[in-house]
Amino acid sequence: MAVGTVITVLSNIPWGQVVDAAPKIAEGASRLWEAAKKFRKPKPVPETSSSSTSAQPTEAERLQGRLSALEEAIQELREQMQASAGVIKDLANQNALLIQRMEVARLRLVRIAIGGLVCIVALSLAIFHLWTTR
Repeated sequence: MAVGTVITVLSNIPWGQVVDAAPKIAEGASRLWEAAKKFRKPKPVPETSSSSTSAQPTEAERLQGRLSALEEAIQELREQMQASAGVIKDLANQNALLIQRMEVARLRLVRIAIGGLVCIVALSLAIFHLWTTR
């Protein structure tokens, strides 16, 4: 891609809106990252206090503890999914706004090109007319 094209594309981006949306997106991404870091650490299965005299928990108590841990993990995954969806939605909205702005810039460029072409033709005709009337 030519350097001029890259510069043109970068100059048509509404940087003010990108900068305005950046803190919201960064906050959502950091929440998502923190949730992902938290989830990566395996949580130990909580030991339930047994009312029986034996020190070893029964099979039902161990299964209940594992079930509780799994329910907590599912809840954390739901929260992460909601955070991810929020970040994705914000990015999609920002992308749609960028595309709209680029389309407006493209239309302006076409209008300017047509106007410039009309001016060049008019100037050429005026010069030609002045040249031939001498």
